[in-house]
Amino acid sequence: QVQLVESGGGLAQPGGSLRLSCAASGSFFTMAVMDWYRQAPGKQRELVATIRPSGIIANYADSVKGRFTVSRNNAKNTVYLQMNSLKPEDTAVYLCRLTIGANDYWGQGTQVTVSS
Repeated sequence: QVQLVESGGGLAQPGGSLRLSCAASGSFFTMAVMDWYRQAPGKQRELVATIRPSGIIANYADSVKGRFTVSRNNAKNTVYLQMNSLKPEDTAVYLCRLTIGANDYWGQGTQVTVSS
């Protein structure tokens, strides 16, 4: 069974930065595609960033391109989301997802609030 635990959320001012982490249990991490999603109240869940197993290929939603960077450390079974130049519209619960084969697993999420 895979478990994912997100951390690093909190309150940031507009223009500020936060770094989220998602730690995975189990031995499948190095073969898994990792995604960061976010869900704001009353809105659909949005795919924010994806990183392939090698860590070389990453994709971003247009709304975060140039501001967010996804990375992973396969030795630590951890994926990160560095969020810079934060905007109030980035406020949401951020969740990570691990996909391997036909199976996917979700974390519980971490709240990010951007407000002055």
